[in-house]
Amino acid sequence: MPSRLEVLKDVLQVAVESGAERVGRVTTVVTGAVGEVTREVGGWLSDIFEVVEAAKQAPKSSSAASTAESGGEAE
Repeated sequence: MPSRLEVLKDVLQVAVESGAERVGRVTTVVTGAVGEVTREVGGWLSDIFEVVEAAKQAPKSSSAASTAESGGEAE
């Protein structure tokens, strides 16, 4: 029959192993979530840059179209 000290050691060992596994799983979940959030934010910022670039090009395109429609004279 194992001594009380040996039983306590075994219980502590199982508890620490279980805790380490849980921490590892939680870390994996958090790491995955951070990666997904980063990808989404990056995609959103790319969309914003595209809109800003399109907005910069819009006046140029608009004035070129106006010039062509008015017979070559700028308004």
